[in-house]
Amino acid sequence: MGKNHVKRLAAPKTWNVRKKGLKFITKTMPGTHRLTTGMPLSILLKEVLNYAGTTREVKKILNANNIKIDGKIRKDFRFPVGIFDTMEFTDINEYFRILLNRKGKIGLIKIKKDEVLLKPCKIIGKTIVRGKLQLNLFDGKNILVDNNTYQVGDTLLLSLPEHKISKHLKLDKKSAIFLTGGKHIGETGNIEDVVGNKIIYKDQKGNLIETLRKYAFVVGENKPLIMLG
Repeated sequence: MGKNHVKRLAAPKTWNVRKKGLKFITKTMPGTHRLTTGMPLSILLKEVLNYAGTTREVKKILNANNIKIDGKIRKDFRFPVGIFDTMEFTDINEYFRILLNRKGKIGLIKIKKDEVLLKPCKIIGKTIVRGKLQLNLFDGKNILVDNNTYQVGDTLLLSLPEHKISKHLKLDKKSAIFLTGGKHIGETGNIEDVVGNKIIYKDQKGNLIETLRKYAFVVGENKPLIMLG
């Protein structure tokens, strides 16, 4: 099938796709998201949204310049779209955010137009570049900053498409979080305590739950700043 496809049975568990039937599935082009946290635009349009039946139909939709990912028009059917990215259909005025559901599958939720240019991005690393601090973000992007108040695990709320920092959300007590891994994947809550590599958070039912710090994705100070379902 060539370089644009892989065997369907080899698709990541996070991809909400049929394992039976067609033998091959679109392969993600190298890009921003890891294989487990993103999927090709083609699969989103065909198997998640059901807006297209074939790759040819996908290409026709994309070539009409009607789809924006994080505020930018995308035309490659293999372009990786991942969690917390936004997706806009400019011709039909539909807006979505990519998230993980409670089963750990990549899916979409409908959002309002005023949210489509807002994106939370988790800081996963820090490096020094030409004497300036560079923040390495969850979706593969890097941002240079002037001060060192940012910590790994914190979240930047970015304005799209220029990726300008509009808010710094700290991984701290009371922070609103979304779980991106573990057995509580897809759940939301508020941090009660941070102890080493673990956190204790209160879920929507008031239960106290312990999980690994790396699974916590801060999405607000006391309550989420974006729609999560």
